[in-house]
Amino acid sequence: MDMTLEVILLPVSDVDRAKEFYRDKVGFHVDLDGEVMEGVRIVQLTPPGSGCSIALVDGLEIPTGTPRPGTYHGMQLCVQDAAAAYEELTARGLDVSEPVAFAPRDGATFMYFTDPDGNGWAIQEYRRRAEEPLHQVLAQLARDH
Repeated sequence: MDMTLEVILLPVSDVDRAKEFYRDKVGFHVDLDGEVMEGVRIVQLTPPGSGCSIALVDGLEIPTGTPRPGTYHGMQLCVQDAAAAYEELTARGLDVSEPVAFAPRDGATFMYFTDPDGNGWAIQEYRRRAEEPLHQVLAQLARDH
């Protein structure tokens, strides 16, 4: 049985403010913004090139426990060029740390930001993705197994 991680429910205190932040400052695409059932609004946003989205939800209680805004940390975006991403994101007005190379190998450069509620993100430079997009790597792995 295949399973894909496609949506992460991100707890925020103000859906409109978070939508504006992720769309305008981080550059996510708004896939959906609407009331999906009476009293429940979902805004789904996807990073460019990603197969996984975030969902901002208003009016829905989660049976396993509704997470509190600002409690998610360690979510990670990958880019091919950290310096270029830093320039683009700061030009959008995102308060993101400068890229830091922890080691010279590919995948060891990171920068960080938080959303208006304090949910924490990392951005990792992974140059290999320029030649091997993740969806191609995963498709090949699936064919090999």
